[in-house]
Amino acid sequence: MQISSKEVFFLISLITIIFLMAPLFLMVYVNLYNRRKKKHIEETASLKRSFENELLKSQMEVQEQTLKTIAYDLHDNIGQLLGLTIITLGSIKIDDPVKATEKIAAAEDLAKRSVKEIRALSRLLHGEELISRGLIGAIAFELDWVGKSQLYKISYHSNIKTLPAKAGIETMIFRLFQETLHNIIRHAKALEIMINLDFINDQLILSIADDGIGFDFTETRELHKGMGLQNIQKRVAMIGGTVTFDTAPGKGTTITIATPY
Repeated sequence: MQISSKEVFFLISLITIIFLMAPLFLMVYVNLYNRRKKKHIEETASLKRSFENELLKSQMEVQEQTLKTIAYDLHDNIGQLLGLTIITLGSIKIDDPVKATEKIAAAEDLAKRSVKEIRALSRLLHGEELISRGLIGAIAFELDWVGKSQLYKISYHSNIKTLPAKAGIETMIFRLFQETLHNIIRHAKALEIMINLDFINDQLILSIADDGIGFDFTETRELHKGMGLQNIQKRVAMIGGTVTFDTAPGKGTTITIATPY
């Protein structure tokens, strides 16, 4: 079977077009790849900046909450101790040595308790120092301050002995815990607060529950005051985690945060 000159010319033309088009397609592909790579790098950088900004904001909020804790404790706890010390010292009568000795001992005990409380407060002056205790210790320390009010029955359980240090993630999780805890104090009208911190299947799971009045999640999220819920969801998403809200009016609230760790 003979091939005509027209067929030969057609084949040569087709091969020539293919050879000419191949570099063009390659250039287009490389250009698209570079654009996507550049966009990916820009998005990664943007996410990193967003995370760093949110982390800085969280650190500042931890410090702000710490200063509020110090202010409340100075007024409600140390202020009362020092006030009692002054009253005790002022009531001492030198002409009654026995009672004077008792009151001096009582004033000394009050002064020692004041010094102990002040030393504890001094360790709270920086949020970073609180986080340096590790997430488990930082949560326990915060709950101690809440427990001083004797308004709540508090339970704290953790199956974790140690965690690898991941300061950024720990700060974010601790701030989420802090925000949730103080929402309970302000709004829940709870009598019991239950905290669980577990490590299951490479996930850090923080559960914060109360027996308070609960709320309508959908309605609250849609209102302006739901910005707090949106903030929690946003920050959890930034550390690659998930958050669930289990609540209803009159049924209390459980917030569970699960984060890859």
